[in-house]
Order: sequence, then structure tokens, then C-alpha cells
Amino acid sequence: MSWDISLRKQLRHGPERFELDMHIRSDAGRIVLFGPSGSGKTQTLRLIAGIGRPDAGRVVVAEQVLADSASGTWLTPQQRGLGCVFQDHALFPHLSVRQNIAFARRSGWFNPPRRIADPVVDRWLRDFHLQAIADHLPHQISGGQRQRAALARALVHEPRALLLDEPFAALDRSLRQQLRRELKALQTDLGLPMLLITHDDEDVDDLAEQVVHVRAGRVVDAPRGATTP
Repeated sequence: MSWDISLRKQLRHGPERFELDMHIRSDAGRIVLFGPSGSGKTQTLRLIAGIGRPDAGRVVVAEQVLADSASGTWLTPQQRGLGCVFQDHALFPHLSVRQNIAFARRSGWFNPPRRIADPVVDRWLRDFHLQAIADHLPHQISGGQRQRAALARALVHEPRALLLDEPFAALDRSLRQQLRRELKALQTDLGLPMLLITHDDEDVDDLAEQVVHVRAGRVVDAPRGATTP
């Protein structure tokens, strides 16, 4: 079972309060959580990643129990071994592309030399076509290159699963289409479970093996388009 998620948490969105009550069980390699802004998608991803704590629940990813309130199991984000990519990419602005990717390989390593000899880092620079801008800082590269660098950093430590929070939202349509194709091919090649959250129909069409419709913190049965804003 790739995904066995059960999460409960009281949330607030603007003036409204609602309870996140998410239940997902699936063997799908690529799951897309689909729903409008404020429906609890990002909070669900953060709870799976261990960035926040649920009031109660259980998180099992790729057969590994990451959290279980009944038994008191709680792994930190670092212990969970998940690769996460968020909308803002979260690249360190003072580190080069190469250093940002290598950072995930070295705990506590914050002021590295500009060039690093690491064949694993070199592999991901090559696979994401980043060799030519490896020594550039994030502000010196394009949005698509920043997205590729963020993906490479998430994958360099060989995670057990990949979590993506609307990773293409800030990109133009043609670049979104290209990166979706690259991501799908990469996920298929690696056999890596992937969970992506979006409110974009094209993300669903291009990437989803299973669609989980989300509204007001819950999984709902809905026809395509019913959960769009």
C-alpha cells in the first residue's frame, strides 16, 4: 500500500473554521488532491510531511509508519524521508544551484565551498539539465530552472515518496506542460510514489493515476470540475 492516510485536525480559513478529516488509502503511484483554495490540501500535505501535527491520525507511506497517534509514533520531517517541493521552491538565495541540491545530502552543512565533488549531485544536475547554471544563484535563473532545482534537491536523498504543493502554479502554460511531461516520466522511471495537490484541471489530466477530490477538509465524491473554485 503506497498511501494509508487518516488525519484529523481543527483548521481555520479566514473567518471560517472547519475540521480536516482526511482518509486516503491507495496503491496508486501518482495521487492528485484536487480542490479549491482553502479546502485543506496544503494542510494535508504538511501533516503527511510532519511539518505540523494532527489532532489524531495515522500516516503510512510506502509501508512505513510515519505517524500514529494511537501508538504515539511520531517521526520528524527529517526522519520521514520524504521529498517535498512547495510553490515558492524554498531555495536558499545565497547558495548556488549545485549547493542547494547538495545541501539535502549534508546535515548541518550551511557554508559549503562553491564547487562540490559529489557524483549523486552531478547525476541530478545532469538529469534536470542544470549543468550550465550549476554555479548560478536562484535569482539568476528562470522559474523553470528553479523548479527543476527544487525537484533535484527533493530527490537527491532518495526519498520514499515525493510530495508536491502546486509546483507549476507560477509558470506559464507551455512550461507547465513541459515540466508535467518530465515529472511523469521521472516518476514512472523511479517508481516513486507521488502525491501532488492542485486546483488545475490540466495537472489532473496529465498526472493523476487517482484523483482525490477535497472540499472543506474532507474527501468528497464529485464529478470532474465540481471542486473547482
